[in-house]
Amino acid sequence: MRFVLPVALIATTLANAPVRFDREKVLRVKPWDEKEANLIKDLAQTNQLDFWYPDAAHHVAPNMTVDFRVSEEESQSIQSALDQNQVHYEILTHNLQKEIEKQFDVKEDIPGRHSYSKYNNWDKIVAWTEKMVHKRPEMVSRIKIGTTVEDNPLYVLKIGKKGERRKAIFMDCGIHAREWISPAFCQWFVYQATKTYGKNKIMTKLLDRMNFYVLPVFNVDGYIWSWTQNRMWRKNRSKNQNSKCIGTDLNRNFNVSWNSSPNTENPCRETYRGPSPESEKETKAVTNFIRSHLKSIKAYITIHSYSQMLLVPYGYTTDLPPNHKDLAKIAKIGTDALSTRYETRYIYGPIASTIYPTSGSSLDWAYNRGIKHTFAFELRDKGKFGFLLPESQIKPTCKETMLAVKFIAKYILKHVC
Repeated sequence: MRFVLPVALIATTLANAPVRFDREKVLRVKPWDEKEANLIKDLAQTNQLDFWYPDAAHHVAPNMTVDFRVSEEESQSIQSALDQNQVHYEILTHNLQKEIEKQFDVKEDIPGRHSYSKYNNWDKIVAWTEKMVHKRPEMVSRIKIGTTVEDNPLYVLKIGKKGERRKAIFMDCGIHAREWISPAFCQWFVYQATKTYGKNKIMTKLLDRMNFYVLPVFNVDGYIWSWTQNRMWRKNRSKNQNSKCIGTDLNRNFNVSWNSSPNTENPCRETYRGPSPESEKETKAVTNFIRSHLKSIKAYITIHSYSQMLLVPYGYTTDLPPNHKDLAKIAKIGTDALSTRYETRYIYGPIASTIYPTSGSSLDWAYNRGIKHTFAFELRDKGKFGFLLPESQIKPTCKETMLAVKFIAKYILKHVC
């Protein structure tokens, strides 16, 4: 007996099938001169290249390491063009789908228990926030600061002893959906902070005298989409007027030099800035929360991946902020502390000159709102796995990053009024 599926059902099933990346490649090119840099930019005009580093073609410059993803269909012509122009390149990934599947290389410890050595989907993270409040009610509270475009809650966990007003640090993770190691660190931070309170001298002192506001996932809708539909998704999931392309890059949507880059105007680009500053519900929720806590928030930390960098303002200009020496000193000691664990080397400096110029970023916005100690981490690695860092590297990454974050917090406690 034959069963015939209705055409509409087949179409729906196909529409909901996750994007696959079979035989897609990630190439690394280091253009030696302007001619080679322009060749990459030209190829980006005529091909669907997904830039991993830098995040857009217009940033490509001589002597810069450039990583991009290319489809199976286009990889041959791209490689031929590079060969014909004698541009040296390296294939970092031969089959992206296989690398995606290899990410999950850690077995579940105990089924049902929240794992800090595995990537957790949004449902697990929500359940975890409830569990943390239930486990340590005297130290952890959950604040709903808003909702997303798809009506998912935005939760901030407040960590610290209850009582009088005190200094605070705001930290967010997962502003870009595909950077999964970022939310993994926020979970690790909350877990370690509460677990080591009363045992670790530094952490006890910090939580006795400071509060931490931790947003475990900034871009919730995009994060869910990266789990269910497209592992390489970056933006949020808002609809754009007069365009079929979905999403805004939340880290270009802040009201700081928002319209200074013409390359962020296209809704189909990964770095689309949105129709106006703070147009996105997620951005608005975070900026409203920070504005209402400006008196107490003395530092802002945002966690990204990848490239192993600790960045300070500014991104929209090469001018240095007045307290640049102070920020550079903290970044240097922070990266030195980080390297003591596994000898992981980070570089540090202002966004514009260390990574590439950006407009509308959360880091610059927070700084210009008066939070004079703002830092962006770009976590592991330097491109071997890129956004697909295996689970076996979660714990080492979190442990070393914790050393730098604790140093920053200690500095804020001691030196910032």
